[in-house]
Amino acid sequence: MTKEEIKFFDALEDIFVGAKVEGESGYINLMRIKSNYYKKGVFPQLKKDIDDALKPFPKFRGELFDKLYTFFNRYFSETGSIYFRYTPFHQNVYEKVYTDDKDVILFWKTHMLYYVKTDRLFKNLEVEIDDHKYYFDVSTLEYKKANEKREIIYEFKEGRKDGMMFFNVLYSERGKKTKIDDILRSLKKEGITTTEEELNKAFRVFEKQSEVDYFINKNAKEFLKEQFNIWLYQYVFSGESEWTEERIKELQVLKDIAFKIIDFISQFEDELVKIWNKPKFVLNSNYVITLDRIAQKDIEIVEKIMNHEGFEEQVKEWKELGIVDKELNKNNILENSITGKQLTEKYKHLPIDTKYFKDLELKILDLFDDLDNSLDGWLIKSENYQALNTILPKFKEKVQTIYIDPPFNKDQDADYFYSVKYKDSSWITLLENRLLLSKDILNNKGSIFVRCDYNGNMYVRLLMNEIFGEENFRNEIVIKRGSPKAGLFTQFGEQKSIGVTYDNLYWFSKIHKAGFPGFMGEPTEKQNQGYWTSFTKIYDRPTMRYEILGINITKGQWMWGKERALKAAKNYDEYLKEKEKTNESLEEYWKKTGKKLDFLRRKGNTIQYWVAPRENVLLDNTWTDIPGYSSGWGFKTENSEILLKRVIESTSEKNSLVMDFFLGSGTTTAVSHKLGRKWLGVEMGEHFYSVILPRMKKVLAYDKSGISKEKDVKEKYNQNNAGGFFKYYELEQYEDTLRKVKYEDSTLFDNPYEDSYNQYVFMKDLKMLEALEIDYENNKVKVDLSKLYKDIDIAETLSNLTGKWIKKIHSDYVEFEYGEKINLKDLDYKLIKPLIWW
Repeated sequence: MTKEEIKFFDALEDIFVGAKVEGESGYINLMRIKSNYYKKGVFPQLKKDIDDALKPFPKFRGELFDKLYTFFNRYFSETGSIYFRYTPFHQNVYEKVYTDDKDVILFWKTHMLYYVKTDRLFKNLEVEIDDHKYYFDVSTLEYKKANEKREIIYEFKEGRKDGMMFFNVLYSERGKKTKIDDILRSLKKEGITTTEEELNKAFRVFEKQSEVDYFINKNAKEFLKEQFNIWLYQYVFSGESEWTEERIKELQVLKDIAFKIIDFISQFEDELVKIWNKPKFVLNSNYVITLDRIAQKDIEIVEKIMNHEGFEEQVKEWKELGIVDKELNKNNILENSITGKQLTEKYKHLPIDTKYFKDLELKILDLFDDLDNSLDGWLIKSENYQALNTILPKFKEKVQTIYIDPPFNKDQDADYFYSVKYKDSSWITLLENRLLLSKDILNNKGSIFVRCDYNGNMYVRLLMNEIFGEENFRNEIVIKRGSPKAGLFTQFGEQKSIGVTYDNLYWFSKIHKAGFPGFMGEPTEKQNQGYWTSFTKIYDRPTMRYEILGINITKGQWMWGKERALKAAKNYDEYLKEKEKTNESLEEYWKKTGKKLDFLRRKGNTIQYWVAPRENVLLDNTWTDIPGYSSGWGFKTENSEILLKRVIESTSEKNSLVMDFFLGSGTTTAVSHKLGRKWLGVEMGEHFYSVILPRMKKVLAYDKSGISKEKDVKEKYNQNNAGGFFKYYELEQYEDTLRKVKYEDSTLFDNPYEDSYNQYVFMKDLKMLEALEIDYENNKVKVDLSKLYKDIDIAETLSNLTGKWIKKIHSDYVEFEYGEKINLKDLDYKLIKPLIWW
């Protein structure tokens, strides 16, 4: 090959396969597959086809490779993602899209993509600081399953005689930190003397590696062919003025070769789309249920729980959560009564986590004849696109209210690793992918609320207009930023300009005609007590002027019509007569008579009417009367419970379903439960287990904080009627699937009878078919999902897959709504096919 060809094929490999990433992950497995696909399939076939096509045009070879490289280099990122990476501004076809020569405004750059995640490309690196050499080894780095924010930690591996210090690089799990003191002690034993300051400097140098965004193109073939046609059109009409027959044929060769490359590339990208969108397995599921819910059905199971070997761990958890005293005596949980044993009132809302009692779990679940409808909620640990896409069949049009507080289009957000490298386009793509799915989960009378700040409010409004329809916009609500405890500056850091004291909350409905009861707030002290005020209005209506209590007016008008006013004056006279007997106040009389009477009186030369006390008042769109954030769980962007109370109460009713797929600290699910709503929460970060799950267990046991102190909430949620029943689980992630998929490690396109460019090269691959075993003797296919994952919840997986709600779960079968039963021990492979082969 010529230098030009070598350059082209090397560059094509670079832009197609992407930057080399080291470590252990599904993504690296993907890169290996992609590299093999290119080297054994694309490269040899393409080289042969180009040689054949160029035989009549040998002088065109250099220009062909140059133009191919120029085009494809503009659409491949360092991760191999396909989108608008670089297109010169002078090509005015793109003038409406591009702001400069390297980036695209707003959504245009990534609107045709699925946003997967932002991450850092860590590579093995040698660092030298003050004559000390450090080597960072990422070969065993387990890359994150999703986009959660996790820190890098370091472990000292060994020291070499030449003084080189070797460190393993790992992602932190459950808050684990780098143990600097231990490292310094280990180095000292090796005879190496360094300082904590120098170590931290070496770590900082290592961490200055590239941030990249991972995307998948929804339709790579259509996108690239469209872009090539535009590019070629632009070249033809801005280039040569005279066209020979040979020149036209040369450009046709260019187009044919370019389209063959696109056909190759798009097959792989289409495979990624299928993996991204395939339904995911439910893993590691457990239930949390309070003792009263069990005791109502079978008190003997409570006794079995108390005598179980896992009970000690359960008690330990209760103590850590502060639900019980350290001196808890389990003998006091049950007490004897005339009718037999019963729960002691003090302990009836203790939450049982079935992870400690797996052998009793089915016995507990068997107590309920309609399991899913008996649950108060679901917590799902997952990247939210994977979750929404997987649960859509089950929860389609079931949710009444959605509230989300996504990352605010800035890279310092607490629980989501997100880069602002591509300005606003990546962020909008992230939201667009997920909001599209959420629309289908809302019912027709449903509402969605999206919280944001000045970094993204203008984009959120336009995006919501696009997805939900401008006619379904309800309000832009202004909410307070800081919490009463943290304050503006301590919570969000030092400001570079005038302090921003509010966020935006955008409210959209699913359909235009959806009706809502109105947003109600707390009345002022004056409104809460009732008061007298003038009976006149400034409007001038002669028909509303009449004599009342000896007074007539010649300008303006009275508040009410004459008949109502006369009745109100009579009501006040009757009250005065009653007062002489009882000495009760007007408010007491009003309450005694049913809170419906009007009152009118003469005071001097004026007429006054009585404004009755109000328990709540109709709100406008300024909600700065309540805190927007809280700090009860030590979470930087913890939404306040009073804010969520206002949203949920105003747009939903008891037992309706409320959802949050950027759950954060769990405020939405906590408030929903306290208000008697069902709930569905999705979060991917490690704080799912350290913050959200403990918080919901405390809510079941009776959490006294937040809105629990509100008078109206105490009537619905208190220490006597708390309790609950919910399920929590993890979902298989895109990264998990990439780790498990099996592809052929052989020469691709080896069927001479098939079109190399249009055959679906992945049809022959195993993918996840290792879960199947063919029984040739009995002409049967056996399913063994344990070959893929250890703890699959098959019942919930099938429920999500089919959209059918669970009635009963038995050891051998699951019963769905309408009486359908599926044998769990002998699964039909056709039923689970979308999960393992696509």
